[in-house]
Amino acid sequence: MNKIIDLTHPISEGMPVYPGTEPPVLKKECTIEDIGFLEKKIILFSHTGTHMDAPAHLIINAKTLDKLPINQFYGNAMLLDFTNIDGSIIEPDNLEPHKEAIEKAEFLIIYTGWSKYWGSDKYFINYPVLSFEAAQLLGEFPLKGIGFDTISADKIDTVEYQVHKSFLGNNTVIIENLTNLNLLPSNQFTFSCFPMSFEDADGSPVRAVGIVN
Repeated sequence: MNKIIDLTHPISEGMPVYPGTEPPVLKKECTIEDIGFLEKKIILFSHTGTHMDAPAHLIINAKTLDKLPINQFYGNAMLLDFTNIDGSIIEPDNLEPHKEAIEKAEFLIIYTGWSKYWGSDKYFINYPVLSFEAAQLLGEFPLKGIGFDTISADKIDTVEYQVHKSFLGNNTVIIENLTNLNLLPSNQFTFSCFPMSFEDADGSPVRAVGIVN
């Protein structure tokens, strides 16, 4: 029997957002008491919470999420545990021992343990990231997507977004702000991260889950 693990932070007012982004608004517009049914008005940026970056997020004339095939958002995955890494940069040498396993995966999930700081200022500071060279190494594999339990695939003070562009330039989507990665096995599992379906989507919140046999 399959076990489904929720890897998604719920969207709520006051939740952590990328610096400069406005937090979401969830406004109760209709109530059962007033008109017979409950309905909310939701206002949020496309990169809120656990979300996906499309190639068009940072690359002019690249594909938006609605232009990618639906099977881009589902497939077999593996997790790499870097919770005990020395320093905050994941280098090619950290990836080399896992190359054979990565070849068999469609999604690679980078587990840093940083989601434990969700809701605190520390979540935005000195979180582990891939070096540009490590991202280039991973670009040798035909990955559908790569996921992180951090606010961004690049350092918070980046102005070049080299790691983002390395993946997005290969049409490898990026999933950020994952959680509960400690509940996943390190060997292969199924990963699902379907975005909302809307036109010209530069990004979208996703309901990311891991499915373990």
